[in-house]
Amino acid sequence: MKPAVKEFQDDTALMDEVKRQAAAGIAKDDLFVISHDDDRTDRVAGSVNANEPDDLSNLVGTRYDKKGDELRAIFEEFGFTSNESDDLEEKLDHGKILLLINS
Repeated sequence: MKPAVKEFQDDTALMDEVKRQAAAGIAKDDLFVISHDDDRTDRVAGSVNANEPDDLSNLVGTRYDKKGDELRAIFEEFGFTSNESDDLEEKLDHGKILLLINS
């Protein structure tokens, strides 16, 4: 089953949502923060103890020349279709940061 996806423009709003999810009993291992900018992802995920793409790279097992290709492959490993993965990666292209919630 693919995770629920919540998108945010604002890092603070995402961090608040992670705290709400944790308070509702969602384990941090089931929360994944993904953005197009590795520094942003590291900063946000680290501040709320959520997972980040580096933790997901083992799922993919392949390195990609382009960040977009790598992110689409990660989304597909989570069970998203190719079209859904393209749509999610495009949101990241526009500066969004995503929270994937396995529940």
